[in-house]
Amino acid sequence: MTVQEKKPLSNAQKQQRYRERQKGSGKKELRGYLTPEALACYQEIQQKTDWNDSVLLSNAIRLMYAAHKLGQIGLLNGWLTEHKK
Repeated sequence: MTVQEKKPLSNAQKQQRYRERQKGSGKKELRGYLTPEALACYQEIQQKTDWNDSVLLSNAIRLMYAAHKLGQIGLLNGWLTEHKK
């Protein structure tokens, strides 16, 4: 018997497998575009925390949810407006 060789996976196949593993672990992919102000905030947070994009986005959403539950969204938006962030 001869041993069959496996074909190497294409980049698209690797990305699809990665996304399937992430979905299998309960994660969801989100995408969006940042304003220049948000990008500056993002870069500052990334430098101070060394978080990658995924961790930064997850924590940002969790913090916004906590602010919403505590009734602090208006306070946060006011601060952002006052400080032009």
